[in-house]
Amino acid sequence: MRTETPPLIRLEEYRPSDYLIDRVDLDIRLDPHATRIDATLALYPNPAGEAGAPLNLDGDDLRLVSIALDGAPLAQDGYTVTPAGLSLIAPPRRPFTLRLVTEVDPTANTKLMGLYRSSGVYCTQCEADGFRRITYFLDRPDVMAVYTTRLEADRDQAPVLLGNGNLIEAGEAGAGRHFAVWHDPHPKPAYLFALVGGRLGKVETRFTTMEGRAITCAVYVEPGKEDRAGYALDAVIRSMAWDETAFGRPYDLDVFNVVAVSDFNMGAMENKGLNIFNDKYVLASPETATDGDYAAIEAIIAHEYFHNWSGNRVTCRDWFQLCLKEGLTVFRDQEFSSDMRSRPVHRIAEVRSLRARQFPEDAGPLRHPVRPRVYAEINNFYTATVYDKGAEIVRMLRTLIGPQAFRAGMDRYFADNDGRAATVEDFLAAFAAVTGGDLDAFARWYERPGTPRLTVSGAYEPGAARCTLRLAQSQPGAGGQDGPPLVIPVALGLVGASGPLTGVTCPALRDGVFVLDRPEAEIIFDGVAEEPVPSVLRDFSAPVRLELALTDAQRMRLLAHDSDPFNRWQAAQDVALRLILDPDADRTEAFAQALGRFLDAEALADPAFAALVLALPSEGEAADAVPSGVDPDAIHRARFALRAHLGTALRPRLERLDAALAPLDNVPYSPDASAAGRRSLRNAALDLIAAGDPETGARRAAERLGSASNMTDRLAALATLALIPGDARETALTEFAERYAGEPLVLDKWFAIQAQIPEPGTLERIVRLQGHPAFTMTNPNRVRALIGSFAFGNPTQFARADGAGFARVAETVAALDSTNPQVAARMLTAFGSWRRLENSRAAKALEILNWIKAIPGLSRDTADILARTRGDG
Repeated sequence: MRTETPPLIRLEEYRPSDYLIDRVDLDIRLDPHATRIDATLALYPNPAGEAGAPLNLDGDDLRLVSIALDGAPLAQDGYTVTPAGLSLIAPPRRPFTLRLVTEVDPTANTKLMGLYRSSGVYCTQCEADGFRRITYFLDRPDVMAVYTTRLEADRDQAPVLLGNGNLIEAGEAGAGRHFAVWHDPHPKPAYLFALVGGRLGKVETRFTTMEGRAITCAVYVEPGKEDRAGYALDAVIRSMAWDETAFGRPYDLDVFNVVAVSDFNMGAMENKGLNIFNDKYVLASPETATDGDYAAIEAIIAHEYFHNWSGNRVTCRDWFQLCLKEGLTVFRDQEFSSDMRSRPVHRIAEVRSLRARQFPEDAGPLRHPVRPRVYAEINNFYTATVYDKGAEIVRMLRTLIGPQAFRAGMDRYFADNDGRAATVEDFLAAFAAVTGGDLDAFARWYERPGTPRLTVSGAYEPGAARCTLRLAQSQPGAGGQDGPPLVIPVALGLVGASGPLTGVTCPALRDGVFVLDRPEAEIIFDGVAEEPVPSVLRDFSAPVRLELALTDAQRMRLLAHDSDPFNRWQAAQDVALRLILDPDADRTEAFAQALGRFLDAEALADPAFAALVLALPSEGEAADAVPSGVDPDAIHRARFALRAHLGTALRPRLERLDAALAPLDNVPYSPDASAAGRRSLRNAALDLIAAGDPETGARRAAERLGSASNMTDRLAALATLALIPGDARETALTEFAERYAGEPLVLDKWFAIQAQIPEPGTLERIVRLQGHPAFTMTNPNRVRALIGSFAFGNPTQFARADGAGFARVAETVAALDSTNPQVAARMLTAFGSWRRLENSRAAKALEILNWIKAIPGLSRDTADILARTRGDG
């Protein structure tokens, strides 16, 4: 076999479908190995399409049983079938019906796309192009139809049968079988189709919408785990209520169902009325889930529910507009989580994720615009750029026009595009209409790849009580020249020796924001009574790299006195990052003293924020700050030394904090933000104590591991202990695995902790763990937990000088490529920064990439990522 270069699909070549589908009637008879799909499509020529064009339907891995046109069997010379689809050579030039009967084997579908059966449950995943693996279809998002789906199955195998929309009929189907008919009155594209069939437990409740509609909300899980679904169900209800208040969006069906499945390529899927979730984002109990798990469940439940309007009722015209539904919905779920928890703490978490995932993506061979203009495989564009940077663009838009105009623009967008497949231009047009403004320059954010740089310098004139800030933006393009300037909202202020300066005037600011829409600008502040420290990019008002020359002392003034929580945290991060990249004993000691003063003054007042201030930049963030020649070992040593120094210098304070927070052990567990914040600070204190004194840290971590009453504290103690070689670590790891042998999601945490141990022996540990009874290559969660955690979370061992870490991940990619190419391709993205490594490591990485390229018959998914990672022209 020969690996073929995937054909490129270009935005400028978009053209409407030649045919549209008004109605889809499905009769699906579920069987483990021979599921039969009887599909009747009501089609008609698209007036905007090409008259008389053939009808080309997409298909993948289907067996065609029969085909009929307007009720009559179609002669074989009237159509052609290929592995990629079915074509009617001369379809009628009028409305007509096409009946297609296909057969698929759900059990053999290891790709987990289309219809598959796993752990005894029938399930679907149709985004982006999985529906073509169920029946032949116009599988594109701008073809929207009303679906009625009849499901039939063996009652013992699948007593629960769920589909999109509302249940309109159910009953017996003879010979131990039963059926259920679901009707979705809202036109939708095929990627939002879903069905589920199997043995499932359920928890449910009722919700009444702002319009008075009574909704039954249910969460379906593996039988016996219903007690772990309560938090997810509560998150559904809170999401519904919040979307009504924040965006005026009520729910529009009689039921809303969430189903948790164990084998799922993604986190979750927003199918209309039937959201399907990876069970790690549904199941939670204090014994099995951490505070982070609870927060993730809350956010992802909200995200998928919010898609009901920003993705379902208003969908995307084509896959180039993916950011239109995902970036907007990420922004919406971020706002929800900020309202449910601490807004400043959540904002810091958002930016940490953006910098850890999206900034390196922007700086590497996989970079692309938020709205790509070309792709070979759309599955590879479910990226941090589309999701996270896409959300930042929406946030900037709100900052620029203000919250009231933003809400009016959102209302206009939903009203103008309800039931339509929209574009980025449609989205921006709604805001231009309500503000009367021109957003053409702002739209460049969707088209420009890479991360802009914002350079800020300042001068103070004491005699004139004046401070001048000079701002400049830059972002060299492919030719080395900057393109047209972006519109960058820069939130800023001035901080004096004891706090934000008052009595300062600056006409250039509006609500504390300066809009930089040209290459350079100058801002003048008058009435500045003392030399200030500029606080720039408050609340991270734009996704840019900030270059602002401040001393450590000036940054520590921001930590102590800035009114903006984000920039207070950022000041500590900047000093720590400089110390990792350029260690200095005197500066390290001064940093420790400043952190000590901060802890004394504020740690117990806001424990969650204090924990973030104590958390040093990751090794990945440090590597991202190095232009080239990255040595992961050197970064690890420097960061480890800084942690050890801080742990030693701050130990008395850390022990006092631990003692003050210890009473938390005696109260019932709650995942609320306040309790979670106190746990996070206590566990951060333990981690730093262990860095400074490993012997004491190992003892205390073992004690906490044994006495912890919840998974958050237990896992944090295990993670601390895992970094300290010795018998105590190995004993703790063994006992943890024995205790949770029947809990796959908890064992995923166990796999991940070991995969991230930054020691040469970790590679051999990985090999042993791949032979563990709980590990399987067929479950994406297991692969991500072990191999993904190693590839993305263990820089020193993944990028080992001998290339063995690269080889281990490459072998996983090769093993997965034929069975689950989506997961294989995502593992391969770990190589995205290989060119920035020091020369010998980069050479090893390229050698491994060449080895992968030589594998015959690579999937489109993997071949696309490989070509872009290698830089193949």
